[in-house]
Amino acid sequence: MNKMEILKKAFDKTSYQLSGHGLRNAKVLKQAFQEIDEDTKSDIYGTGAAINDFEEKIAAFLGKEKAVFFPSGTMAQQIALRIWCDEKESAKVAYHPLSHLEIHEEDGLKKLHGIETVLLTDRDSIIQLEDIKTMPGDVACVLLELPQREIGGQLPDYETLAAISEYCRENDIRLHLDGARILETLPFYKKSVEEICSLFDSVYLSMYKGIGGIAGAILAGNDDFIKESKVWKKRHGGDLISLYPYIFTADYYFELRKDNMADYYEAAKELSAKYTSCEGIATLPEVPVSNMFHVHIAKPKEQAAEILAEVQQESGIGLTGYVREINDGSCYYEVSLGDSYAGVPQDKVELAFRLLDEKMKA
Repeated sequence: MNKMEILKKAFDKTSYQLSGHGLRNAKVLKQAFQEIDEDTKSDIYGTGAAINDFEEKIAAFLGKEKAVFFPSGTMAQQIALRIWCDEKESAKVAYHPLSHLEIHEEDGLKKLHGIETVLLTDRDSIIQLEDIKTMPGDVACVLLELPQREIGGQLPDYETLAAISEYCRENDIRLHLDGARILETLPFYKKSVEEICSLFDSVYLSMYKGIGGIAGAILAGNDDFIKESKVWKKRHGGDLISLYPYIFTADYYFELRKDNMADYYEAAKELSAKYTSCEGIATLPEVPVSNMFHVHIAKPKEQAAEILAEVQQESGIGLTGYVREINDGSCYYEVSLGDSYAGVPQDKVELAFRLLDEKMKA
């Protein structure tokens, strides 16, 4: 067994894990369904109260005219960008070099839709207004991800968002929000979700990433946009005969967690400070701006994995099940706070970070 496998095994055996909402198991499904009347009817091919009531509720929550439920965010976002490209008669979109569409979707946007992508700014930076102003003139749509997951959940300031939105509208460029985790940004921005979404022509919200449902996504926008998205949903095979297991769990966990984001944000700032108190460890950002941050360790990946495995074995606290190499002398992993952190005994948390500091120094 190599050190990465040992680290994962040590993490899986811990009594408490700091990130997330807890294990993704059958209990997640059972809990969501325990209060559902067994005679409640399913949706059928995208119609029926089970799906349409939820779509209307989330559209109103986001401040948009209409919304449609998709089985995946990948499908939803590719369709959104295709619609805007068709409208503008320009198969070109712009986004961050580390956008999910660019690095996690096997070039689906390019292969399935023939859309060319313009990469804004460098890999480690946040998109700024100047990046938009200097991009090619024939870009149909700009996609902004809030928060920017691959760089530690960083965010532009609200004034930058508003300026980008104004510029795009003045220049007839569509602006799409990759808001998979948009609810987690609200405590930092001190804005309502409607205020943020009003800056964008279309919005994607994940039903599992921050909310903790089993799968699914919402795409929201104006009436014409959503009508067209339903056509593309059918073309993509997204009109399953029924999606109600995803919808009922999405609705349950949405209601359970939508108002908890400030708690997760405060927990992230507290936990980040514990990490940065340890020798050779930094977080990105230094102070989190959402419930998410990256932990950077100034040790080679194999050595860091060994240290982390030992800390987890000795403390019973789960920090991470993986590390990813940055270079020969450093590595990182992601932390995303949810329900779990509040239930971890603080004396055990203190033990884990005392051990981490000691082992990093040694």
